[in-house]
Amino acid sequence: MVATTPTTPVHEEKQYLDLIRTVLDTGAVRPDRTGTGTLSLFAPPSFRFSLTDSTLPLLTTKRTFLRGIVEEIIWFIHGATDSKQLSEKGVKIWDGNGSKEFLEKRGLGHRREGDLGPVYGFQWRHFGAEYEDCETDYSGKGVDQLKECIRKIKEDPTDRRIILSAWNPADIPLMALPPCHMMCQFYVHLPPASDSSAKPELSCLMYQRSADLGLGIPFNIASYALLTHMIAHVTGTTARELVIQLGDAHVYRDHVEALEVQLQREPKPFPKLRWKREVEDIDDITSEDFVVEGYDPHPSIAMKMSV
Repeated sequence: MVATTPTTPVHEEKQYLDLIRTVLDTGAVRPDRTGTGTLSLFAPPSFRFSLTDSTLPLLTTKRTFLRGIVEEIIWFIHGATDSKQLSEKGVKIWDGNGSKEFLEKRGLGHRREGDLGPVYGFQWRHFGAEYEDCETDYSGKGVDQLKECIRKIKEDPTDRRIILSAWNPADIPLMALPPCHMMCQFYVHLPPASDSSAKPELSCLMYQRSADLGLGIPFNIASYALLTHMIAHVTGTTARELVIQLGDAHVYRDHVEALEVQLQREPKPFPKLRWKREVEDIDDITSEDFVVEGYDPHPSIAMKMSV
């Protein structure tokens, strides 16, 4: 008998690193909206990240901006469109797209600085409502897609239409930036009828039309993993898996050197997400309700954001 050596499972972060290597080696040189230039690959294989055992796939080969990820997803959930709400909390990720100069270039100079128009959160909570400005109360207006997804997960878990879409062609001219992560679909894995104690499990498939591999994707992976954990928490399910399909996966030319440094690093274990209290309504979740444990990443790597 030939002795076999147990193999170590491949770290899920390797999917991300391998895609960067492929894009750097084989990506097409393409101009882009920002004028920076990219190396691009269309429709690479999907990423798959396990969310079981409270896992949060927060990339470890560089430190990610966890507080920014948390504050932005809660901002989306509340349907907010004012970038100043984030900026006042020290989260500046939308400042460039909300500047007066950028809004004027988009033909939206009539808006005050920080008013991004009907972006992600507005579409999630008020799809189809007429957008006025970021200070208007839209309560009861439009389709609340997020609440409808939560209702279906609870009441009709085998529905094939548990979809959250940020892509609204009618509103795109009004947005400071059209959505990059366009839509996601939730799937409830039902336990065997023979196991009455098992909880249903929740998976999410997200499609992203435009994927900045250096800065954006580490953020987006963690953001949709966190959203899935949040929805699982308020629906009595357990988060199972996040699947991400990219369209235009690209590396900005001025990120190449930094990414070469990142590719030399070995991934570390992903952290865990722990809840401090039970929350029944997703609107009641705050950044104080959970803690991320065991996050021990490599140091940050500076990369410039192209606007």
